[in-house]
Amino acid sequence: MFHGSLVALVTPMDEESNIDYTSLERLIAFHLEQKSDGLVIAGSTGEGETLTEEEINKLIHFVVRKVDSRIPVIAGTGASSTHKTIDKTFNAMELGVDGCLLVTPPYVKPTQEGLYRHFKAISEAVPVPQILYNNPARTACDMLPETVARLAECSNIVGIKEAVRDRARYTRLIELCGTRLSILSGDDVSCKDLMLAGGKGVISVAANVAPKLMHEMAKVALSGNKAKADELDEKLQVLYHAVGVESNPIPVKWAVRQMGLIRGGIRLPLTVLSKEHHDTVLQAMQATGIMEQVSE
Repeated sequence: MFHGSLVALVTPMDEESNIDYTSLERLIAFHLEQKSDGLVIAGSTGEGETLTEEEINKLIHFVVRKVDSRIPVIAGTGASSTHKTIDKTFNAMELGVDGCLLVTPPYVKPTQEGLYRHFKAISEAVPVPQILYNNPARTACDMLPETVARLAECSNIVGIKEAVRDRARYTRLIELCGTRLSILSGDDVSCKDLMLAGGKGVISVAANVAPKLMHEMAKVALSGNKAKADELDEKLQVLYHAVGVESNPIPVKWAVRQMGLIRGGIRLPLTVLSKEHHDTVLQAMQATGIMEQVSE
């Protein structure tokens, strides 16, 4: 149901850290023109944890209305509480999203059985298409492929974003669930290999900066053209690493600002990219051809 290069969209903010809807409209138009295959909003890259419920609902309403069904809109609605996740997911469905991204519950460290019951309860409570999200580096919780396979029996659980950079992990997921779920990468560095192995796409941080190139790389990887996918991915690797020099979304948000698409706001406890990393990010953008596109 969801495939290709899905951008984990930054949330534009002004210098007082209020959501900047003028920049957001410009950002949406940019991704539509650059052929991003979908927008994922209010996730980690979108600073969803720092937004109020009212802000998230307004953000979802705005993006759904502006996209107008041209590409899928997916909202991050995961939370540590099952009941809170159900409420957030239901609200997003009512606002018209095409799907919801549900991260494993941060901080509480449930068992595998707890994870199964958590996601099954959300699936049964809210009929919207749902994508599971496993990112143990951020949540201190690792959902194993065997648990995902159990959840694949739920008809509205349609995919998983897997952020563990381990070939054995994603090949196991594809083996167990690849005919029932869209296996999506949550790790730009290894996303090409996942797609060549049978995955369906990537939810990408770097696609904020290089959406057209990410779309093309995903397209050829999904078609099985390994040589071309290798060529494009090699060009993107410097960017993948540059947007990881500080915690996401600090570097990528700074990069998008350099492109003239958004203003400089970011919400505490996140801070603006340290000056010591400016050259690293700019050089990666130049190496990928981004700055040349901006100056045209």
